[in-house]
Amino acid sequence: MTSWKTGQINVTFGSLKPAAADADARPAAFAAIRAAVEAQDYDRAGQLAEAALASGLEHPVVLNLAALKAEMEERFDDALRLLERAVALAPADPAARNALGLCLRRLERYGEALAQFDQAVTLAPTFAGAHSARGATLEALGRLTEADAAFRAALALQPDNLGALAGLANLMSRRGAHAEARPLALQVLAAQPGYPDAVNVVVAADLAEGAAPAAQQRLEALIADPRLTAQQLALAHGLLGDVLDAQDRIPEAFTAYAACNMGLWRAYAPTYGAPPTALEFAQGMVARLGDIPADAWRTPGARLPDGVRGHVFLLGFPRSGTTLLEQVLASHPDVEALEERETLTDAMRAFLSTPDDLERLAAAGETDLSQLRAAYWTRVRGEGAAVDRKVFIDKHPLNTLKLPLIAKLFPDAKILFARRDPRDVVLSCYRRRFAMSGSAYQLLTLPGAAGYYDAAMQIAERLEPAQGAQTLVVRHEALIAGFDEIAASVCDFLGLARSDALRGFAERTKDRGIATPSGAQLAGGLSAEGVGQWRRYRQQMAPALPKLAPWVERFGYDAQ
Repeated sequence: MTSWKTGQINVTFGSLKPAAADADARPAAFAAIRAAVEAQDYDRAGQLAEAALASGLEHPVVLNLAALKAEMEERFDDALRLLERAVALAPADPAARNALGLCLRRLERYGEALAQFDQAVTLAPTFAGAHSARGATLEALGRLTEADAAFRAALALQPDNLGALAGLANLMSRRGAHAEARPLALQVLAAQPGYPDAVNVVVAADLAEGAAPAAQQRLEALIADPRLTAQQLALAHGLLGDVLDAQDRIPEAFTAYAACNMGLWRAYAPTYGAPPTALEFAQGMVARLGDIPADAWRTPGARLPDGVRGHVFLLGFPRSGTTLLEQVLASHPDVEALEERETLTDAMRAFLSTPDDLERLAAAGETDLSQLRAAYWTRVRGEGAAVDRKVFIDKHPLNTLKLPLIAKLFPDAKILFARRDPRDVVLSCYRRRFAMSGSAYQLLTLPGAAGYYDAAMQIAERLEPAQGAQTLVVRHEALIAGFDEIAASVCDFLGLARSDALRGFAERTKDRGIATPSGAQLAGGLSAEGVGQWRRYRQQMAPALPKLAPWVERFGYDAQ
């Protein structure tokens, strides 16, 4: 077990003491395990726990420690089985629930992990480690405001909780508050030298201050550390790409981005690489939509829920400007915006499990559709959206791939379609690090990202006859160059009064949890820095340019 992982164990297990041995347990074995835990010798504790289990000593603490050893050896299925048994034996034990949550989080089963941490903090409100782990899980789910509160709850209970310090520093870094994030990260590094999350926060602060050589030195030392997991190593290479890009060292930066993406590609191949991939699914949708007449998507209007002023879907493609537009509109007093939540899950299950389901969707009747509309609004409210007396904006760039569902379920909903130079979009997707998913996996190669973009735009094009009158295309470059004019036109389209509050979106961004990679950028206000960035990488982007060329021409961007 590495010192980093021991540091994390100190946070999550340090306050937990093995209970007195059960009457049928072997006291000597249990005492030896207790002594190893109190000495923070977790290697020995894990070995003793495995031996105790083999001899028939089954106890939640023993199961937890044996599971920890299995997890450190990357035997995650074994660890999960042991921890599920521990919770079954002691459902009211917060330590068992916390350990199960940690394992589920390591497996990126974040929803299940959160349920365990919720139980743990309910059972033991003063258990700082569970609050901290809950915060990290909420962050992974994109619920950043709640994550911030969880980390602060942990620190109120245990001011030196390293997990919470690192988590809070990372949240501050994500919203561009680098001066506040740095001292928290340095506090973690003083206790755990080389801890990757904390190094990354300090590097981001160095980069924001123009100290790229110092940032590069830190990252090169981190990359050389043999303790890094495959994901940690990949993400360090991605951040190194940003540092090299800031120094205008383009070939080296691209090499670092490629190392990041290939590392993630290999790590997530068992989960997302098997067919049908998200790209293959999207291409299958394109093929099926070609067989369905456009008028099949024209359905009678669906009444809004009582009290909701308007309904808007904001979509496009990742890195196309959806987050900027959402933050601008969220500053309007009559708008309620929801950032990247899966609100169409029930409809996806019912009518988009395979591309062939599109024919059933096109022919669906009102009975089925009304039930799915109700499920949608239940999910929207369940995500915390206060939609009463508001124009509700459901922002998710990849909802472009769900346009058939949107057209059928919500024919009167308005569509804001964020558009940006396709070459800048694909390059930015390739360079940024997203929470991994089937869609994000496609963005790890330039041909994959270009192909996925092409499929999304083809879906939008095929649905245009049914939704054209309801759609406003918002060009990212135009919003940056002529903010007031474009913002006013969007307000007019949505039936909103023009408001000076929209110009204050950057300040609002600092107080609003933004789960996408755009958070720190938006906190700085409008910037044209990303416009035309693809030209710096023209040579490296060669594999993607032919696929994007038709869209560049169709959307009116300069071919050169």
